Amino acid sequence: MPYVITETCIKCKYTDCVEVCPVDCFYEGENMLVINPDECIDCGVCEPECPAEAIFPDVTEEGGRWIELNREYAQIWPNITRKKPSPPDVDQYKDEDDKFNKYFSPNAGGS
Repeated sequence: MPYVITETCIKCKYTDCVEVCPVDCFYEGENMLVINPDECIDCGVCEPECPAEAIFPDVTEEGGRWIELNREYAQIWPNITRKKPSPPDVDQYKDEDDKFNKYFSPNAGGS
């Protein structure tokens, strides 16, 4: 039962979850993170650390819809292992709906 990151992360990209992951299975896109479900050890320590509540087990309805996107972009985006500052406008987007269609970027993050 791996964990995955969902639409709520888009334009928020908190990285609190990254810092607690014992296997470094997070990957960074331009405006969201993903978890590689093939590397995730199902420990669940990341889920309560996410201020946006964007992390779900893949067996939930929400998580199941996002597992393939997480798997696909974890192969493309760079690995992230340390917490970074959140975007300055995070509060503007935190509770917005339909963020995938409005804002998702396939571009890699990091710098």
